[in-house]
Amino acid sequence: MNEKNIVDNYRQLMAFIWAYEHGSFSAAARANDLTPSAISKLISRLENRLGVRLIQRGARQLTLTEEGVAYLNSARNVVAAMNEADSLSEAFPNRVSGVLKIRTMPTFAQHQILPWLPEFLEKYPSLSVDFELNAVYQDDFDRGVDIAIYGGILPSSSRIATRIGESEWITCASPKYLEKYGIPLHPQALLQHRCFHFNFSSSWNNWDFMENNESVIVPVKPIASFSQGTFLRDLALRGEGVVRLADYHIGEDIKQGRLTPILGNFRSGITEPQYIIYANRKLQSPRIKCFIEFLQQKIRNKPWQIDV
Repeated sequence: MNEKNIVDNYRQLMAFIWAYEHGSFSAAARANDLTPSAISKLISRLENRLGVRLIQRGARQLTLTEEGVAYLNSARNVVAAMNEADSLSEAFPNRVSGVLKIRTMPTFAQHQILPWLPEFLEKYPSLSVDFELNAVYQDDFDRGVDIAIYGGILPSSSRIATRIGESEWITCASPKYLEKYGIPLHPQALLQHRCFHFNFSSSWNNWDFMENNESVIVPVKPIASFSQGTFLRDLALRGEGVVRLADYHIGEDIKQGRLTPILGNFRSGITEPQYIIYANRKLQSPRIKCFIEFLQQKIRNKPWQIDV
């Protein structure tokens, strides 16, 4: 049934109720800014659609048939249910509840969301959060995703992308590795080191540096590659090799001395924007609004920013 038919069927139902409640087509028409002919035609279409007579037309009053009495009860139940739904909807703009579906990078979720997630859930006890983790951005809003958080260059689309910060990719290794294999003093020296990177096509695998005011990309030869940055970080922490990861991922490791930035004199300084992405700026549910506000509050001071 198309939208036009649904609207017309509802008008027929209401015309029937109005006619019964006001006792005549004329009175129903006056009360609802219609003509008696319009009321009569709507009820006739209703009876034809149902295949039964609902009203006995009399000279002075309307009388319901047996079928009309049964239909009146059902029609009133429909209107009552719609009114109840409307009354419930009045609370929607302020009610934070339901399931919030978020798609983001595993490393961002682990290091920049997970630390404050319990606080967020405690503040909104009627809300649950469903995370879908993937290193690569995909537009999954049509299958229920509410929010996505990703960095870099996003594909052109009608989605709303709000910049929430920026990150820098840092080349680093553990003190244990550097003590064993030596500190690379030039980007080209990385070709003789044990390096790890991602196993999919991405700018994240471009190990870029600046030399003589020119950008240089070193084609490192990874001895192992992974789809998740978590494994790269773990290998680096174990002293197995050199990695290049985002500061929001390894910032705390560097602050605590678990990883050491290298080739600082050749640092490119290139930053990657971070975005929170959602489908529509208008008609945004409270569960989406509250998460966006909470996230922006937590990262407004760039907690992952480090001096290298």
